[in-house]
Amino acid sequence: SSPHLVQVRERIRINGQPISQELFNKYFWLVYNRLEETKDPAHARMPAYFRFLTIMAFHVFLHEKVDLAVVEVGIGGAYDCTNIIRSPVVCGVSSLGIDHTSILGDTMEKIAWQKGGIFKPGVPAFTVSQPERPLEVLRDRAQELKCPLYLCPELDAFEGDHQTLELGLAGAHQRSNAALALQLARMWLQRRSCQGKAGGQVWGWWTPLWPAGSQQSACLHPGLGELIEVAPGTELVGRPVPLAPTFQPTDAMIQGLRETVWLGRTQILPHGPVTWYLDGAHTTSSIQACVRWFRQAALNQDKPHDGSEVRVLLFNATGDRDTAALLKLLLPCHFDYAVFCPNFTEASVANNADQQNFNVTLENALTRCLENQRTWTRLLEEKGGSDPWLPTTLQAGGLLQSAPARGTLLLVPPAPRPLNSPALVFPCLAQALQWVAQGRDPHLTAPIATGAHLHPAASSGAVLLREAAAVRVLVTGSLHLVGGVLRLLDPALSQ
Repeated sequence: SSPHLVQVRERIRINGQPISQELFNKYFWLVYNRLEETKDPAHARMPAYFRFLTIMAFHVFLHEKVDLAVVEVGIGGAYDCTNIIRSPVVCGVSSLGIDHTSILGDTMEKIAWQKGGIFKPGVPAFTVSQPERPLEVLRDRAQELKCPLYLCPELDAFEGDHQTLELGLAGAHQRSNAALALQLARMWLQRRSCQGKAGGQVWGWWTPLWPAGSQQSACLHPGLGELIEVAPGTELVGRPVPLAPTFQPTDAMIQGLRETVWLGRTQILPHGPVTWYLDGAHTTSSIQACVRWFRQAALNQDKPHDGSEVRVLLFNATGDRDTAALLKLLLPCHFDYAVFCPNFTEASVANNADQQNFNVTLENALTRCLENQRTWTRLLEEKGGSDPWLPTTLQAGGLLQSAPARGTLLLVPPAPRPLNSPALVFPCLAQALQWVAQGRDPHLTAPIATGAHLHPAASSGAVLLREAAAVRVLVTGSLHLVGGVLRLLDPALSQ
């Protein structure tokens, strides 16, 4: 899976755990040296970062003799390097969103075409409810590649009269992910069961949509319950893809859904009076889901009886994403403060190799944070009709010069009059978290940076944060941002 949050070893897991440092070092140098020895002298270039890790992951899985590999594509699918797998057991496409538009295209239909590139001839594929046109594109891609494609029933369909499927991951959007996971898991279990039968019986499930005229067959694992067969051509109303059959989830499936843990996705870390809500949402659809989850988890709660509650947004976005569109979706959460900072845990990244990004300089990252701050203030102005002072377009270069009066915090330069909508910029996550926590989070042991808080919002905010009975912080916009926050809030993840 990608990206990693804290350590690169998270990308390659065996039995749910990142491979050890020893295994990572062993296989890294084995693969690196093999490639170095055999590369074409005329084109003497090593594979790029993600491609190298993909090759390394396959090598690890083969040498460690795993029974089943779950491989998540990096970007898109059709031209992603993970797509060299020719005959997977089953393929799945989760909810589509607008992302990586410079590579995948700027419409859902173009992105659906890319995602459908993982379909393989005769290999069952599943997807979840999608908008009509992108779903039709997935159908057309499946027909083109002779792949039987099915739509997953809603998770409700797997719940009997006396059975409610409990999910370890919060958020209503996780229910479609769970329904997809059930179908993928069942497909593999059936394949394994049929391969184990005497006589080499050919496995099957139900009539595939393509090629037409094939005979219906079924091969059931004894513990998977009765198969509900679907006639060829069966469709959901208004949907061009047939609905997959429901089944009775096994006890192991039920336990798996209940005990699933995935860091950085709808994750809540209560640290005394400060509660951190972490979600790596970075598309419009995922930010919408994040807002629904956050409002249910935090904002619907009554304010503390013994004091006030302060709500803080910690945000950053990377790549070619439409930051203004993402920030606009976050307005209904009614944050008291918005904090923007790069994904660097510290201003110096010398001791943080796993979270370095050599494609982005600190100055570029800070300039984008300043643009995000300006956008947030403008959105609040448009929403509330206020008239805050807005500086002219800011560049980070001038703010990076050492200035004793500024201390170690990077904030907007002193304004003729203060902002009506407090939005702050910090040069790194360590300083941003220390300002938000104000020494009240026992997991943040480093002292808060000293120095003058020249911006009025920083000084008044520090007082409110120290006196509030509850501080609720939503961290979103980037998985890399969430990873940096986790690294600081849970040092054990770096071990």
